[in-house]
Amino acid sequence: MSGDNGGRPSSRDERPGSAVGGRWTAELGLVSVAAGWGLTFTLIQEAIRDLPPLAFVAYRFLAAAPLLAVPYASALRRLPARGWLVGMALGVLLMSGYVTQTIGLAHTSASNAGFITGLYVIFTPLLGWVLLRQSLTPWTVSCIAGTTLGLLLLSGFGGAWRPFGDGVMLLCSVSFAAHILATDWALRRFAVGPLVAVELAVCAVLSFLIAAAANDLVRPAGWAVWTALLFTSVIASALAYFVQSYAQIRTSPTHTSLILATEPAFAGVFGYWLAGDRMAVIGWLGAAIMLAAILAMEIRPFLVRRAQAQCAAVGSPQASAIATQEGRRSSD
Repeated sequence: MSGDNGGRPSSRDERPGSAVGGRWTAELGLVSVAAGWGLTFTLIQEAIRDLPPLAFVAYRFLAAAPLLAVPYASALRRLPARGWLVGMALGVLLMSGYVTQTIGLAHTSASNAGFITGLYVIFTPLLGWVLLRQSLTPWTVSCIAGTTLGLLLLSGFGGAWRPFGDGVMLLCSVSFAAHILATDWALRRFAVGPLVAVELAVCAVLSFLIAAAANDLVRPAGWAVWTALLFTSVIASALAYFVQSYAQIRTSPTHTSLILATEPAFAGVFGYWLAGDRMAVIGWLGAAIMLAAILAMEIRPFLVRRAQAQCAAVGSPQASAIATQEGRRSSD
């Protein structure tokens, strides 16, 4: 934990949690994170009627940061200076995503915002391919395309571009993609707990300063505001970002972005259940396409392993070697 690599293996395949069961458990954790973030849409929508959005973000992270800083106090003292710098960089990336999202929402439609933000499902593997030389298989590209199509249908995007607002939302999407990739890089070198604690502390400080500069800091009041702050700080921030980081030790950035992209689908379900929102048939179709794309991404490694077992059973070394090569590709 205290060194540059914190005793961590440099390759995902060498990590103890890279076994299939560990990866699936991690990805179920990511599904729960996406569901929690989906629920926040309904809660925050109610809360920001009585509290400015920037103030809400500030209070959310000010409450979330100590929830990890206190239990990981001793680990934070052992975290090297480079670890602190990396955690601060992660916090800046995450906060830039939230700030640009808040600004963009004021200058574009909700459907545009939802669709463009979700484009991190494309930017994550693309940036990984360009900057980190991570592989992109045709199967992965197909799953990304399916998820993007589903997101387009789910958002109800109508093509009415608003240059400034949509441009800011594009920066938001790139920020979240960069955050996923940077988290993957950081977790190869430093322990999860103290890293996320530093990240959330930076978010708390920056969001407070931004809200103060905008003169948006007002006292929270009302049941809806306090309920939303409690849920978003404890569940959707402290716990969610810890689970996301922990899961990224065991799965790839591309898989992470695909699973987290289901957030709008969960938002639609919770909006229907709790707020009486009604989603059009095309929206449900989009959600179904997203789910199918993610299931396709998850099922492929299982099919490859099954083919390996069948090849081994019939004693075909050449076919087994081909299946093994496909298995490596499917895990990227």
